[in-house]
Formats: sequence, C-alpha cells, structure tokens
Amino acid sequence: METTVTVPVSFTASAIKEVNRLMSAEGFDKTNFLRVGVKGGGCSGMTYVLGFDQKQENDEVYEINGFTFIMNKGHEIYLLGMEIDWQGGLNSRGFTFSNPNASKTCGCGTSFAVKN
Repeated sequence: METTVTVPVSFTASAIKEVNRLMSAEGFDKTNFLRVGVKGGGCSGMTYVLGFDQKQENDEVYEINGFTFIMNKGHEIYLLGMEIDWQGGLNSRGFTFSNPNASKTCGCGTSFAVKN
C-alpha cells in the first residue's frame, strides 16, 4: 500500500480518538478505511463525506502519526487545509468540519459551497 506524505486534511486529537473508538467496536469490518470526501447535494451545494468504506481505484491513502484514511484524489481541491474535529458535549455532538475553501456553509455544518 502506498502512503502519500502531504496530507490534505487534519484531525484534532478528539476526532482521532472518536474514530479509533468506532473502529475498535465489536463487529467492525477491519478491511474498511475511514473515508473523507465530498458529494454533490445539501443546502449549500456540496456535502462532506465521513464514513468507513473499502479503498477504491481513485483513492489516495494518507497517514498521520499512525492514523490512516482514504480520499478520492479529485476531492482534495475542495478539502485542502480542512480540519476535522469531534465535539462530544451535550449541546453539540458529532464531527465538525472547518474548511478554508468553503465560501458559505449551512446551519447543519455538513453542507458547503466552494469559492469561485
């Protein structure tokens, strides 16, 4: 498996801890990778993808301090410099995305538009 040195997105310590917790759950398919990406849709035009999936032909494998994830090569332009965080509080719970490429985001925080 090839590993790329330049990592397009970063994860906070709490995000890595939560992903590792999910991956260590009983019954987790150890052949899956964490996928970071985008897809069309949502109230602002594009939606973030964060989930577990099999590696595909167009995917690049990235590693940060032993933490591995995959991303379609074509998605890097939309996500370069993004930080993924995990909020575990009572009022705000879930993964959050801080994307410098987003020209606007929606209230749910998972949909964005890109700068022209």
